Amino acid sequence: MLTAFARAFKTPDLRKKLLFTLGIIVIYRVGTHIPIPGVDYGNVQTCIDNANANQGIFGLVNMFSGGALLQITVFALGIMPYITASIILQLLTVVIPRLEALKKEGQSGTAKITQYTRYLTVALAVLQGTGLVATARTGALFQGCPVATQIVPDRSIFVTTTMVITMTAGTAFVMWLGELITDRGIGNGMSILMFISIAATFPSALWAIKQQGSLAGGWIEFGVVIAVGLFMVGLVVFVEQAQRRIPVQYAKRMIGRRSYGGTSTYIPLKVNQAGIIPVIFASSLLYIPALIAQFSGGTSGWKTWIEKNLADPGATPHIILYFFLIIFFAFFYVAISFNPEEVADNMKKYGGFIPGIRAGRPTAEYLGYVLNRITWPGSLYLGLIALVPTVALAGFGANQNFPFGGTSILIIVGVGLETVKQIESQLQQRNYEGFLR
Repeated sequence: MLTAFARAFKTPDLRKKLLFTLGIIVIYRVGTHIPIPGVDYGNVQTCIDNANANQGIFGLVNMFSGGALLQITVFALGIMPYITASIILQLLTVVIPRLEALKKEGQSGTAKITQYTRYLTVALAVLQGTGLVATARTGALFQGCPVATQIVPDRSIFVTTTMVITMTAGTAFVMWLGELITDRGIGNGMSILMFISIAATFPSALWAIKQQGSLAGGWIEFGVVIAVGLFMVGLVVFVEQAQRRIPVQYAKRMIGRRSYGGTSTYIPLKVNQAGIIPVIFASSLLYIPALIAQFSGGTSGWKTWIEKNLADPGATPHIILYFFLIIFFAFFYVAISFNPEEVADNMKKYGGFIPGIRAGRPTAEYLGYVLNRITWPGSLYLGLIALVPTVALAGFGANQNFPFGGTSILIIVGVGLETVKQIESQLQQRNYEGFLR
C-alpha cells in the first residue's frame, strides 16, 4: 500500500488532487477549533474536562462534528445539517412525484435536487444552531458542570443572533469545502469530511480508556480495545464487500447488418444494501424522547421512566428498541431505495432477462425475494455492530464516544474503501498496481 501511495504521488494530476484534498482537510480541522463570538472559552474547556461532559445525549452529533459541537466552535454543527437534508430529500423523492421526475431527468435533475439540499441544509443549520445556543445558555449542554450556565455570559438578542449566524455560515462553508473535494479532489467530499471528523476523535478517546483502566496502568484495557477495533474493521470490510450477484443475459438483436447484445452481466445486491442510514435513523429517533425529557422540568414519572429506560444506553429497553429499530429502518430504506419493478422493466426494455426467470413481473418478484433474504442478515449485522458501544460501557466503563462504536466503524470503513477504490481506478488507468488485490 505504501508503494501504491508513492506511485500515486508520482502521478502529477493525482498528486495535485491528493494535495488539494489534504489542504481542504487542514482548513476544516482548523475551523473546528475556532470558537464563535459570545462564548466563554475558558468555561467551555472546564466543562469538557469534567468527567460527565461527554456523557450527554449529544454524543452522536459531537462525533460527526469532530468534537467541535461541545467546544461550540465555528464548525460546531459540522456536516450533520447536510446529512439530515440529504436523507430528507432522498425520502421525499419517493413521496413527491416532482422530485421523482427530477431524479429521472439525469444530470440536470440531480443538480436541481442538490440545490434543494443546499437550501434545506441552511434552514436546518439555523434551527440546529438556535437549539444549540439555547441548550448552552440553559446549561443542559454540560450536565453536572458547575459553570455550565456561564458558557454564554451575554444573553442579549444581538449576541444570540450573531452566534446562530456564525454557526450557519460555518455549516455553509463546510458544505462548500465538501463540494470542492468532490469536484477537484479525491473521493466524495462530504464523506471525506465525515471520515476526518470521526477519526479525529479516536486518539483522545483511546487515551481516555488507557487512563481510566486499572490493569497494568490501563494498557491491558487499551490493548483489548485495539484488538476489538481491528476485529470489527475486518468484519465490516468482509460484510461491506459481500454481495449477491444475480446473472443477467441480454438477447442478441440485429440492427441492419450488425448484431447487438448477446452479452451477460450481473446485478450486484449488497448484503448491507442500506449502508449506515438505518443506524442514523434509529439513533435520531431514540434521541427525541431523551431530548424532551431533558428539557422538561420537574421529576414526573414519565420523565424518570424515559431517563432510566430510553436515555440510558445500557438499559435493556433501550438496547432492545435500538436493535429492532435498526432492523425496521434497514428494510424500510432498502424498500424505498431499490425498486425491483423498475429494474425489471428496464431489463425488459433492453432485452435483458435472468436465466430461468420470465421477464416482467416474475423478474420483479424474484428480485424482491432475493433482496428480502439478503436484507435479513444485513440488518442483523447492523444491529449487532451498533450494540458494540453498549458492551464497551458495561465492560470498560467507557463513555458514549467509545472510539470503535458501530456507527464510526461503518462510516470509516465504508468511506475508506470507496476512496481507495477511486485512487486505485486512477492508478490502473496508468498501468500501475493498485491497493486492492
